[in-house]
Amino acid sequence: MPLSLYVHIPFCESLCYYCACNKIITKHHDRADVYLRYLSREIDLHTAHCGEGQVVSQLHLGGGTPTFLSDAGLRELMAMLKRSFTLAPGGEYSIEVDPRTVNAERLALLAELGFNRLSFGVQDFDAEVQKAVHRVQPAEQVFALVESARSLGFDSVNVDLIYGLPRQTPESFDRTLAQVAQLRPDRIALYAYAHLPERFKPQRRIISAELPTGASKLSMLSRSLDAFMDAGYVYVGMDHFALPTDALAVAKRQGRLHRNFQGYSTQPDCDLIGLGVS
Repeated sequence: MPLSLYVHIPFCESLCYYCACNKIITKHHDRADVYLRYLSREIDLHTAHCGEGQVVSQLHLGGGTPTFLSDAGLRELMAMLKRSFTLAPGGEYSIEVDPRTVNAERLALLAELGFNRLSFGVQDFDAEVQKAVHRVQPAEQVFALVESARSLGFDSVNVDLIYGLPRQTPESFDRTLAQVAQLRPDRIALYAYAHLPERFKPQRRIISAELPTGASKLSMLSRSLDAFMDAGYVYVGMDHFALPTDALAVAKRQGRLHRNFQGYSTQPDCDLIGLGVS
């Protein structure tokens, strides 16, 4: 049975206030070099137990910001994985991308390294919401990157959205929904923001009075369902939408959809190895 690998890259250059992920905020990129050495040791521990050359059919780089790694760092990480595991032809090899950390050339490198799926963190296109959560990225930048990804031949492009963020209203989120429908990613993940400042320190920088009410959040969810289904997306379930031709939508139609630690999957149960701090 093929393996599924998850690699956590915890570094980010700047803090998004809504974030509840395991992360290290730093502008010192040399810290990633030390981290890669630890990852190499961790991989060795796994291969000592499982044996070298185990077949992997799914790989996902999450974080933090995996694209915090330099081009050389990404090459080194993929070389380490390919030395210890066998990446199956036709597998799903995905990476989370902060649009602020890549350009068309970096996307070309990701394709060269074997990644065939990209997930862009968008959250919301509204400038006021972006300011309130300390993540400013113009819509034009995301549109240009998605266009580059398509021209490079990536199998799937996913966009992450969050509803319930400060300064969001159902009306402002409608505009983001319309832009995402125009962007037409293969998949959309739509998450509800959970405000837990007592547990997640970055969220203490969010002004509670600016958060939408429960009724507004419910309205955003309802309007999102309508907007995406009207745009031709299949509601896969919970927090996911996909174009009818996407593998997830096909698997749902055929009754082959699975769910694991990483979300919805077209693959049946397989052993999952998590690497890195998480």
